[in-house]
Amino acid sequence: MPKYEKSDAAIAQLSPEEYRVTQQNGTERAGTGALLGNKEPGIYVDIVSGEPLFASADKYESGCGWPSFTKPIEPAHVAELRDGTMGMIRTEVRSAHGDSHLGHVFPDGPRDRGGLRYCINSASLRFVHRDDMVAEGYSDYMDQVEDLA
Repeated sequence: MPKYEKSDAAIAQLSPEEYRVTQQNGTERAGTGALLGNKEPGIYVDIVSGEPLFASADKYESGCGWPSFTKPIEPAHVAELRDGTMGMIRTEVRSAHGDSHLGHVFPDGPRDRGGLRYCINSASLRFVHRDDMVAEGYSDYMDQVEDLA
């Protein structure tokens, strides 16, 4: 089993926006994330630790302005925490091993797919195309991607 962890070297490679989002609990502006419109088959991994988080098969257009997913690819890689900031109670989503702030999960997703909407910042993710998954060590997740285009 691969070892996913946060390292000083990985943190040093982050852009200022990636650092602000993942390490300082920031949020990118709605509609600005590079992965928002991505419809390619593959998986989304933590930009810091590389742990697999979400699959293209579970991505959908929610209209919220951030990439949205119905479920994590590997539930053990996603931690959900109570978030009382911004004058409301929400559920924050963090990567379990990298401890990166990813976004939030809401109970307003597609009912026929579990009813959850994982609203995730593009800045916290790195997309691994299906064609590169085996070479990058993610072959165990090939059955969870599909063509969305």
